[in-house]
Amino acid sequence: MAIAMSALAAAMAGCATSPVDYEASLSQQDQKWATPQCQQARAAASDYAVREKTHPGWEFAALGPYGLGIIAATKEHEQKQRKLLAREVHLQCSSLPLPKELQGDIGSDGPKPAKYP
Repeated sequence: MAIAMSALAAAMAGCATSPVDYEASLSQQDQKWATPQCQQARAAASDYAVREKTHPGWEFAALGPYGLGIIAATKEHEQKQRKLLAREVHLQCSSLPLPKELQGDIGSDGPKPAKYP
């Protein structure tokens, strides 16, 4: 079990940057920085960061037969949320083009449509 947990931790090591950390990397001199939309995006990012730090640990889930899957799915969802919030902060607070790592369709959580012949 310990080996599986360490493998999961290693797989999750490539985490998306925290939206709050990403916000700190943006220029406060940008004309968009003081807009109400930017302030709302930064507040949402900050709220998410607080919720993420205070949610309960998932160690108990590793005890069941589906525990590692539950933990992996939860971590993947958190990664998507971080990326979505960082993207929103960038769009609302920066005039620069969207960085490559924040581009693409990251908002679709649903299953991909099946392609039949």
